[in-house]
Amino acid sequence: MAQKKDVQVKRVFSVELNSGSDLRNVNLPSESQHLMMEGTIGSLERAEFIEDSVLELVGTRGVLRVDLSPQDLQKQCPKPQDVGDKK
Repeated sequence: MAQKKDVQVKRVFSVELNSGSDLRNVNLPSESQHLMMEGTIGSLERAEFIEDSVLELVGTRGVLRVDLSPQDLQKQCPKPQDVGDKK
């Protein structure tokens, strides 16, 4: 019997900031711990999918891109319930 492979999708991201002052905090502990990065891309100017595979958030101070398609996002979002639907 063929074994199923546990395939994990790795999501790639990139952040472009206009200035180093837009980066508030970076915590780079040893490799065995979590990495934490905080900053601002400013006010949201645009959010769109690029080539149907990358979510791009453009702000006044930078850009955040995440390897995510509209279909991936739909799979993760709960379906809205009908208004007035009481169970």
